Amino acid sequence: MVKRGRIVAFFIIVLVLAGTIGSTITNITKDINLGLDLQGGFEILYDVEPTDEGQEVNDQVLQATAAALDRRVNTLGISETNIDIEDGGRIRVQLAGVEDQQQARELLSTTAELTFRGVDDQLYLDGSDLVEGSAQQSFDPNTNEPIVTLELESASEFYDVTQEISNRPPGENLLVIWLDYEEDLSFAEERTKEDPTFVSAPAVSEPIRSNTVQINGDFTVESAQNLADILNAGSLPANLEETYSTSVGAQFGEQAMNKTIVAGLIGIALIFIYMIAYYRFPGVIASVTLTVYIYLILLVFELMNGVLTLPGIAALILGVGMAVDANIITYERIKEEIKSGKTVLSAFKAGNKRSLATILDANITTLIAATVLFIFGTSSVKGFATMLIVSILVSFVTAVYGTRLFMGLWVKSRFLNKRPKWFGIKPEDIHDIEDGKEVEATVAGRKFDFVAFRKRFFALSIILVGAGIIALSIFRLNLGIDFTSGSRLSILTDGNVNVEQVEQTLEDEFGVTPTQVVAAGDDNEIAVARFDRELDQGTIGEIQSYYEEEYGNTPNISTVSPTVGQELAKNAALAVLYASIGIIIYVTIRFEIFFALTAIIALLHDAFFILALFSITRLEFDITIIAAILTIVGYSVNDTIVTFDRIRENLRLKKKVKTFKELAQVVNQSLMQTLARSFNTVITVVFAALMLLIFGASSITNFAFALVIGLIAGTYSSLFIASQLWLVWRGRSIKDKPIQYVKKKKPTGPQV
Repeated sequence: MVKRGRIVAFFIIVLVLAGTIGSTITNITKDINLGLDLQGGFEILYDVEPTDEGQEVNDQVLQATAAALDRRVNTLGISETNIDIEDGGRIRVQLAGVEDQQQARELLSTTAELTFRGVDDQLYLDGSDLVEGSAQQSFDPNTNEPIVTLELESASEFYDVTQEISNRPPGENLLVIWLDYEEDLSFAEERTKEDPTFVSAPAVSEPIRSNTVQINGDFTVESAQNLADILNAGSLPANLEETYSTSVGAQFGEQAMNKTIVAGLIGIALIFIYMIAYYRFPGVIASVTLTVYIYLILLVFELMNGVLTLPGIAALILGVGMAVDANIITYERIKEEIKSGKTVLSAFKAGNKRSLATILDANITTLIAATVLFIFGTSSVKGFATMLIVSILVSFVTAVYGTRLFMGLWVKSRFLNKRPKWFGIKPEDIHDIEDGKEVEATVAGRKFDFVAFRKRFFALSIILVGAGIIALSIFRLNLGIDFTSGSRLSILTDGNVNVEQVEQTLEDEFGVTPTQVVAAGDDNEIAVARFDRELDQGTIGEIQSYYEEEYGNTPNISTVSPTVGQELAKNAALAVLYASIGIIIYVTIRFEIFFALTAIIALLHDAFFILALFSITRLEFDITIIAAILTIVGYSVNDTIVTFDRIRENLRLKKKVKTFKELAQVVNQSLMQTLARSFNTVITVVFAALMLLIFGASSITNFAFALVIGLIAGTYSSLFIASQLWLVWRGRSIKDKPIQYVKKKKPTGPQV
């Protein structure tokens, strides 16, 4: 008898969830902080240098410098500001949504040391003589021109200074006002220039008794206000040297976000359609839990005040594909149990119980890779890692417990009894449980002997690896500025890019020669220029102003110093190394050292193929590709562990394996049993990655390409390299040391 109350409860829960999601999702997405690459803005990494030889750049100086930068940023009225002190005496500044990027850069980097000097450059007064916060923009009552006024601490001291200067002959009775005076500057040289470095040089005809100073200059209202803001923010306690920067125009950010969201929606829709088509009713349940998963991801990210970046959206979309893996593992186990002749309720319980450990192991290894990526990543890569970590944790809750709740209501209602087609199972495929026959895994009704072709698989991988080594040695990687240092300029035009014209303009107008200019974007509307040196701040400002006037949008410009480039390369290598070590340790604890080592060989195999293909295709290899490689590392081990877990389970059922032939049969059986799961998982994840590649923003095209290649390579290595390599390795000693499991309450692995 069908218990309709449970079915009613299911629909009530779904309706409540739908209402909650529908009524709150807009506010949640509206409140999520967007990164620079989604709303425009810039990020700068400064090396903090001493102002003089005797100064030590300690924590106190760093804190004071960061506080001064924060005060300056506040004058711009920017709400989304992030200023962090990093190891090695560095400060990273991130400003999202800033309209005038050049003004902000100047405001940040100006030391703002105001000095009053004579024509002989003798120092009379400096910033310490000013009343804090007294500077303000005003207008000259006589000429109505913009001016800056400020107050001095001591009127008598100012009187003495002006008295001395006023006694000098005409032409020398000038009080020269400097901002950030340097020793190699002189008033005698600067006064002859059309655009002198000093702010103003008013004549002093008589001593001034007031403590109010009026600074006249060739000011606009904006420039006068900017100077007042800088003076009120105070001078920086240390010098700042820009070692890394990236700026994103608002139009670039908006276009990138829209394209990636569309790509994500298409990818997620394809995943839902595929799950429903293949798994039928359980696929519907998966679609419900995945919808809840996406909602929870956004909610958690908003609550933790995370910053959503372009790679972060990619991680969310990719996370949907990886989250469905837990559902696939569970559903495949339930299907196996139903085919063996068990009731739907018994199959549901057994499938959930047997899949839990596999899901846990698979998620933890991916979590290790994501955590390492977070530790060693910077800016947008760290955002990708954060989203991936949140995705893994939330997917475990929704895919395991959410699926159990929803499926449990239907299973326990008894409505699904005698409805195997609702699980995508043909009635003729169900065995009689009383026969005691083992259900053999097949593909399209056929059983394959993958183990028999292991030498061919090994040979194919060796040939491909050899070809990859040759390609890398000849072509090498087309390294981006993240690793080589230099500058990268992206110009969003209004049509087809004329590469030669862009190159000529950069040379003629700005005196900079790019090493390469290429067209990018769906309609070749983006010109990307690379330079083998860092563009200085002045040149960057001129280029941005020129193309903003030309096309109505601000170009993207990134610069990386050689020091930072070396550090990024070093951190990338360490990230892969530490992720591998962490996975080896975990897999060894959960399985055995043979499993761990073969899993690492498989993931290095996958990572190498990404490197080789980037070498052959000449696609730019930047820091986001490291994020893709580490994601594939996690996925590859995830996939490998699912197969290893089934091998271990089948070994336990055998209890004792004494010959290589028996071991080969166990491995092949395990491969056949996990083949559908591996195929379905890679299909769903590739759906997500492929949509990012086809429809996503051009800035993550290479990232998506690495994911697609890595996912395919990861599935191949898990099925045909890792498990069969383990077979060969472990099978060599099986005659002397048979694999034997001793019955324990909590089995821990093969006992030799």
